[in-house]
Amino acid sequence: MTTTAARALVAQLEELGVEYVFGTCGHTNIAVLDALADSPIRFVIARHEQAAAHAADGYARASGKPGVLLVHVGPGLTNAATGVMTAALDSVPLVVISGDIPSYYHGRHPHQEINLHADADQASVFRPFVKRAWNVHRAQDLGRFVERAFWTATTGRPGAVLVNVPMDVFSRPAAPHPPISRTAPPGLPEETARLIASRLAGAERPLIYVGGGLREDPEPLIRLAEHLDIPIVHSLMAKGTVPDAHPLLLGMPGFWGLELTNTYAREADVVLALATRFAETDASSWDPRFTWDFSHSTLIQIDIDPAEIGRNYPAEIGAVADVRLAVTAIADAVAAHPARSRDEVRKQIAGARSELYAASRERGLSDDFPLRPERILKDLRDTLPPDAVLVTDVGWNKNGVAQCYELPAEGRFITPGGASTMGFGPAAAVGVQLAEPGRTVIALIGDGGMSAQLPAVPLAVEQGAPVVFVVMNNRSHGTISDLQSAHFGRSHGCDFTDPAGRSYSPDFAALARACGADGHTVAAPSDLGRALREAVANRRPAVIDVPMVNEPVPTPGHWNIKDIYQGHFAD
Repeated sequence: MTTTAARALVAQLEELGVEYVFGTCGHTNIAVLDALADSPIRFVIARHEQAAAHAADGYARASGKPGVLLVHVGPGLTNAATGVMTAALDSVPLVVISGDIPSYYHGRHPHQEINLHADADQASVFRPFVKRAWNVHRAQDLGRFVERAFWTATTGRPGAVLVNVPMDVFSRPAAPHPPISRTAPPGLPEETARLIASRLAGAERPLIYVGGGLREDPEPLIRLAEHLDIPIVHSLMAKGTVPDAHPLLLGMPGFWGLELTNTYAREADVVLALATRFAETDASSWDPRFTWDFSHSTLIQIDIDPAEIGRNYPAEIGAVADVRLAVTAIADAVAAHPARSRDEVRKQIAGARSELYAASRERGLSDDFPLRPERILKDLRDTLPPDAVLVTDVGWNKNGVAQCYELPAEGRFITPGGASTMGFGPAAAVGVQLAEPGRTVIALIGDGGMSAQLPAVPLAVEQGAPVVFVVMNNRSHGTISDLQSAHFGRSHGCDFTDPAGRSYSPDFAALARACGADGHTVAAPSDLGRALREAVANRRPAVIDVPMVNEPVPTPGHWNIKDIYQGHFAD
């Protein structure tokens, strides 16, 4: 029994459990859209492919399922590239299906073909960041390649993949799709788990460093840490894995890290690193004077990706394993060792963390207007339900929440890490809301990020997604403006102005109303709390435009880019 390749593809997506396909239409993919019209899979149409990619990314992060993105040839694919790269660098499973030129016009430079130096080679645009790209040449290969795509995106280190399909292939006859492969993730051998447990139990100053690869079920990690009283630090992507209020949590190291956090990391004698790449910002540009120094200590590194073991620091013990299985095995092995108590360390952590949050809350009491950023964070903490999801962009919204927003244990923090993509937050929040329809989802974004993804507002309206977009509006790319001012004495090309040089901003609340969403303009300090309460209660898409002063982002640690501006260069 045969059908068209497009209909066989949609049937395969249904069997794979796909709920949503995100994307835009084009003449190369409408055969798939026509097949989707008869399917329970919902097509989420966006007004720009980057918005569609970020929404698919947000859905994948929140649901734990791979996001699926459908794009058109040429500019459709290139428009999506930034969003796909953002997912790829954060190890988010994303399956991209792109239409391409008709197979029989290859090399003749037909309409919208990517060519000049290589004929019909649009898959190469994605090759630097996807795990694998398949070019489909025959209709009978499409099902096999899609099966491989889902398997590759979700196994090992998750990531983005591309299946590139000439438009005529979608309309050709095809047999039903092949069966779906199943696989079990690799665990940690018992002998290795016992060895790691012994090293941790014998350490005087052990430390656990948690990366973004451990996003679910922190119970074994907490059990391990509490049995030996081991402090925990986390990467930016791992905020919320362990509750912010936990007495062993030191917070983030590196650029965002407190002095106590970085000192403890630098002086630790055994470090258990779990699913982390030791990113530059979390590692103070890998300068041993500031955060990590393994010249006289032991690094134990566990990652699903063998390429990460020892990439930035030499690992005395390295293990390629699923981090959840590995942590459970180590926690079980540690139980054979006597429990430890480090009361003085707990006191130091409590003092430093309490001071951090208290100082932020104190600054958040300000009635200055435009609002101080920490006043915005305070009103969010006071108003949102505990299980709210905060989706941030880049700038004060990301850095401030990551460092000094005490996330409730039930809450979730989602942010772009590896690519730090401006414009991620607005559309990603829509994808998160589709995955979590019963939760409050806040897109906490700057005016630069909101401006970069204005299509997210009509996207939310059309999907009935009650995202609340909170725009921290300082009429500037504020973080970079501060950076330029600090090192060059002025800010040029970073602040938004009209032709007369006056500070300028679109009216984001009016834009929301024009799109069919609710729009709130904050004109006094008390307006923000009221607008938040109303927006959360109404369960409708809403934009809250919040005038904010431009203050330096709280980043007490070291990052080499600041040295470069002063002419100091690392070898």
